Amino acid sequence: MPPPVPGLAVRRIAAEIIDGVLRRKRTLDEQLDDQIALRAFSERDRALLRRLVATVLRRLGTLRHLLGSMLERGLPHDAPHVESALLVGAAQILFLDVPDHAAVDLAVRLVQSDRRAARYSGLVNAVLRRLAREGKNLLAPLDAVKLDTPEWLMQRWTSNYGAAAARAIAIANAQEPPLDLTPKGDPQTLAARLGGRVLATGSVRLIAHGPISQLAGFAEGDWWVQDAAAALPARLLGDVRGRQVADLCAAPGGKTAQLATAGARVVAVDRSAARLERLRENLARLRLDAETVAADATQWQGGLFDAVLLDAPCSSTGTIRRHPDVPWIKSEADLPALVELQRALLDHAVTLLKPRGLLVYCTCSLEPEENEHTIASLLGRNPVLRRRPIETDEVGGLAELITPDGDLRTLPSYLPDSDPRASGMDGFYAARIEKKE
Repeated sequence: MPPPVPGLAVRRIAAEIIDGVLRRKRTLDEQLDDQIALRAFSERDRALLRRLVATVLRRLGTLRHLLGSMLERGLPHDAPHVESALLVGAAQILFLDVPDHAAVDLAVRLVQSDRRAARYSGLVNAVLRRLAREGKNLLAPLDAVKLDTPEWLMQRWTSNYGAAAARAIAIANAQEPPLDLTPKGDPQTLAARLGGRVLATGSVRLIAHGPISQLAGFAEGDWWVQDAAAALPARLLGDVRGRQVADLCAAPGGKTAQLATAGARVVAVDRSAARLERLRENLARLRLDAETVAADATQWQGGLFDAVLLDAPCSSTGTIRRHPDVPWIKSEADLPALVELQRALLDHAVTLLKPRGLLVYCTCSLEPEENEHTIASLLGRNPVLRRRPIETDEVGGLAELITPDGDLRTLPSYLPDSDPRASGMDGFYAARIEKKE
């Protein structure tokens, strides 16, 4: 048996994952979790795999446009893996620090190893060699922001936030995001220890290099990874020391950890037993305690609580920076079912509240139907509820994060920085609701 070709295994898995996203609508995280072969990879190869896949998905529109201009007859219909091989090769040639000849050779080997695609190896070779010669010049005049954002999303964001904001969101989504940490202790101490900086909102921001588990304080449970925007909703419950708090749809547990660190008696509810197990593992590393319950949060009867935090399942269109598969696996047609689920979750969450209890509803979606419209509908049909507006000092003094109604709204283009690698935050929405006596 011939020795393995260096780098080929990484490209093969990258191509398989890309194919899974584009043709089977499987999420990137799900596929990475399922790849048993990754356990044998070095940290360097795992990092390369993630970067390859993320680059293809972030620049998919541009890559397809350029490749399409070089394929007179289009992609072969009888060998779908040809496109994945071309995308992996093209991303390396145009956007990654990989020698052109290596990118071409490995892409050709990829299609040669696939029975249905092997006869197109000459085509792949010719297209990628041409791209290596002409690609940079062809790339320069393109509007990548428009090409790399599905039209349905750009239209929605333009309608809801304006053309300039929509474009800023799309530009932010094209950047690899920084690493945000939520500390258990003093943020300034952690930032100094890790060479990061403390954001106005209290998160510690790093430009990540290398495995997260190798960072100081990981094994000791001094912090956890949590986007700066995702860290805001739990804080809106105020002082929760000694209070009973239900965290609905809780996995993977960042908000549960915040509440437990703040002294709350937390019950974390999630319908996925596997995701709940990961939450328990995270809490164990952090040396934090919370009760965990595997249940459907639309039906769970756990008693009455001083506060409920509901991080509802959503379209996730605010997290494209971190999840570049979202634009290619989600569609506008998904929204009605999500809105119905959110409505059911909210209606049940209200029944878990004590009088004067607080409910914080949040999503990582940019779409008003899942957020502002959902809360307006909730308040309209529940006279026992009232909005408790969020104050600027609760979000680090950043007034732009507060809507005219007093809700939280972050956009991926917020928290700009002269270094793009240190800018941005996830798109989040949160509303704080109080149950009257």
